[in-house]
Amino acid sequence: MKAALVKTDFHFPGQESVYHGKVRDVYSIKDNLLVMVATDRISAFDVILPEGIPYKGQMLNQIAAKFLDATTDICPNWKLASPDPMVTVGVRCEGFPVEMIVRGYLCGSAWRAYKSGVREICGVKLPEGMRENERFPEPIITPTTKAEIGEHDQDISKEEILARGLATPEEYALLEKYTMALFKRGTEIAEKRGLILVDTKYEFGKHNGQIYLMDEIHTPDSSRYFYLEGYEERFAKGEPQKQLSKEFVREWLMENGFQGKEGQQVPEMTPEIVENISNRYIELFEHITGESFVKADTSHIAERIEKNVTEYLNTL
Repeated sequence: MKAALVKTDFHFPGQESVYHGKVRDVYSIKDNLLVMVATDRISAFDVILPEGIPYKGQMLNQIAAKFLDATTDICPNWKLASPDPMVTVGVRCEGFPVEMIVRGYLCGSAWRAYKSGVREICGVKLPEGMRENERFPEPIITPTTKAEIGEHDQDISKEEILARGLATPEEYALLEKYTMALFKRGTEIAEKRGLILVDTKYEFGKHNGQIYLMDEIHTPDSSRYFYLEGYEERFAKGEPQKQLSKEFVREWLMENGFQGKEGQQVPEMTPEIVENISNRYIELFEHITGESFVKADTSHIAERIEKNVTEYLNTL
């Protein structure tokens, strides 16, 4: 059985503290550095599922690293190096307490809200008569608050963000500008791979007074992709789109009576289910990057990470 890394307890040189997120474990190192370990945990409906997914952390980390490198001309980002397939080391930023979600198409939670009669999301007015998976005339930004673990992110409007002082008007204008430019770049890269970047989220923070892009970018955990081929045909017939995203995990959970609500049980994740999810993530990786996925050795994941990161930090 391929091993999956679901818990970490590293002791890196200069380590000051550690934060265990839903999927990533972030180690704070002296001199304002962060070591971000993409674990093999998987979350859906803001719940961490009981089984890890082999290679998921490696895939997410390598996709994010690739796209961070491909967008440095748009805005500065936190990445310094990726010393291990599952790790990125970068500069610590003071994060804005909002996530910038940008949508090019009406689907997912926005479609569910629209179908129930909602015509305004996060202060953005939506046109009448739209259908599921329809392209917006222009991409829209629908921010959310960044919730604590176990809490749900809440939609928030630009006006509320400014009123609550979560960003200054100047900062927010730059967040919007970067969000739209990154989404445009992601859309162009996706198109070359025969994909549509449907929606995604970005997180930003400040480092030395400057706004930086943080965390991950354009991964299947933070983004939804459709296959470009057949999109128009499926849309015309009102058929579901062929997706590349984590949505298939949510759909499996919903089919088995789980939506993260109180009293609901996560369905059993059999080895077959786990392997299927792992294989789907490999498919995602290869489509999104246009490269073959090279599986890292999973026999001693924790030891490998500790060694690679320690060696890197000792060179600084």
